[in-house]
Amino acid sequence: MIEYENLYKSNLPFMDDYKKVFNKTLESGWFVLGEQVSAFEDEFANYCGVKRCIGVANGLDALHLSLRVFGFAPGSEVIVPSNTYIATILSIVQAGLKPVLVEPDLRTYNIDPLKIEEKITVKTVAIMIVHLYGKMCNMDPICKICAQHGLKLIEDCAQAHGASYKGRKAGTFGDFAAFSFYPTKNLGSLGDAGAVTTNDDALADRMKMFRNYGSKVKYQNEVVGYNSRLDELQAAFLRIKLRSLDEINDHKRKLAAVYHSGISKEFILPVEDSDYFDVYHIFNIRHEKRDSLKQFLLENGIRTDIHYPISPSKQTAMKGIIDMDCPISEKIHATTLSLPISFYHSEENAHEVTLKVNKFLNR
Repeated sequence: MIEYENLYKSNLPFMDDYKKVFNKTLESGWFVLGEQVSAFEDEFANYCGVKRCIGVANGLDALHLSLRVFGFAPGSEVIVPSNTYIATILSIVQAGLKPVLVEPDLRTYNIDPLKIEEKITVKTVAIMIVHLYGKMCNMDPICKICAQHGLKLIEDCAQAHGASYKGRKAGTFGDFAAFSFYPTKNLGSLGDAGAVTTNDDALADRMKMFRNYGSKVKYQNEVVGYNSRLDELQAAFLRIKLRSLDEINDHKRKLAAVYHSGISKEFILPVEDSDYFDVYHIFNIRHEKRDSLKQFLLENGIRTDIHYPISPSKQTAMKGIIDMDCPISEKIHATTLSLPISFYHSEENAHEVTLKVNKFLNR
């Protein structure tokens, strides 16, 4: 059986270093906002090519606090892609704002810049883009729209660690950029963890207050803040894996190359473009008989996943919040299938998956 993911196997190369840093952190007796968090913030900011990084508890908090820091008026509108993972939209709702869904480009699965301006109103305050599956959005027109309309830009980089657009990394375009380090990410922790990046020192300082009860100085609270701090142990683990992030991304790109070269063009594969450096957090293919394909692969020893089976507009939690049809998004959700592409998978695994996927056509 080729598993879709096995976090134990994916983390095996780092286990000895994890154990050493665990013991070091345990013996230090300092577990919240210590030297490991500070060091990771500096190292990740340097990796991304930004001035500041602020560690938070998870990716959802990274998005939510990014909105809270701006202090938008309740009911203000935030543009967001219609096919994102629900967390992106939850962050908007939890901040007391209104999500306005924009359909994706069916080729890239990222928000379609040509559809954004028609959704801008006098209540629009920000665009929250999502670099889905490890491919960055088409940033030039998006940045231009934000500048023309005076909108804040927030990047959801949860699936795009190390991805780039025209040589510029994810997390460097927005007023804020939010990262998740959930264990399955290319840069994955051993639990929940997240971070926000920015080139604005004032925003960074305000974010540091918001993550820590609204406080700069202990017991002095300047704003109504939150408890959302990157754990010291997770920061220590992330520092270890960050040193290998480029290696992880390169490995996943090699697996993706096997899929691109071998899978029949009767399936819809991720689009490739020289302006984009894709890191393939997810390698998705599309087929009208997706459910049959998924079952066929399982019966032939291949586990897959679906990212994501239900469009956000059709989620029960969004009733009364989102009232629109999203046919492009729904088409993606009904046909997409994610193939194994983790750090522990081999190119031989990818070749076997390729053979089984193609065999589906001749069953």
